[in-house]
Amino acid sequence: MPMQKDLEELVEKYRPLTREGKTAGYIPELEGMNPDSLGITVVTGDGQVYRAGDCLESFTLQSISKVMTLILALMDNGKEAVFDKVGMEPTGDPFNSIYKLEMRQPGKPLNPMINAGALVVSSLIEGSTMDRRIERVLELVRAMADNPDIHVNEKVYRSEKDTGYRNRSLAYFLKEFDIIDDVEETLDLYFRQCSISVKCLDLARMGLCLAQSGQNVSGEQVVPVRLARVVKTFMVTCGMYNASGEFAIKAGIPAKSGVSGGIMASVPHRMGIGVFGPALDEKGNSIAGFSLLADLSRKHHLSIF
Repeated sequence: MPMQKDLEELVEKYRPLTREGKTAGYIPELEGMNPDSLGITVVTGDGQVYRAGDCLESFTLQSISKVMTLILALMDNGKEAVFDKVGMEPTGDPFNSIYKLEMRQPGKPLNPMINAGALVVSSLIEGSTMDRRIERVLELVRAMADNPDIHVNEKVYRSEKDTGYRNRSLAYFLKEFDIIDDVEETLDLYFRQCSISVKCLDLARMGLCLAQSGQNVSGEQVVPVRLARVVKTFMVTCGMYNASGEFAIKAGIPAKSGVSGGIMASVPHRMGIGVFGPALDEKGNSIAGFSLLADLSRKHHLSIF
């Protein structure tokens, strides 16, 4: 079939590009990933599944989890309360930058897809204990992916917790302005949510869930329609770090990347796409995955614009 053939050809076309990228060296467990890996899975609204390359490998959500935690925070608190503490605007700075926090008074993060904003969002997720809060994140991820076996990768979690110096700096800076209360608990939740382990099929199903206005592959409405619309908008404007504008022009698909090399993409009313390629460009996106998705979008006219 055309889609299957195209995926296989695109993986082979862009696999050599992985040599120009590097794994996320600042997280030891991610640094050890195979930089040559590249895989993609597509799940369509009518139930077709297409896959190519190293799509059966497991990897962690990392920043892709920011989409799910934003959904939960909005469900728990409403738009007004959430966006009183975090903005809605793109940033041209790196995802882990502290610069804009220092320049803005008060130090309100620009959007929920950068690390500072995601920390604020995580602090707003309700739950009587840390275990309950991370379980709620897992429940949403599992429901969107229709996979009850999704879990936290404990090795990656410990690796992130032991080396997350920049995120600690961001969290304590936000504490100064009373934007975050319990810093250590928020950090622990953030490191755990980033360490949720998935495969390309999970990402594709999660992307399809958003493409179908919050309805998963089993027909269950797991995300409110209005919130699916909000997070897809953030995925377009902020989802690919400070390459979001370039990706919007070249691919035109709502997408969210993570420094494990994952990309979750959502083509409204059509399909969800999961990509894995741990060799990153200088902005933190999968170097081969970025180009593969842009090419796929051109071939199959996936752009929403």
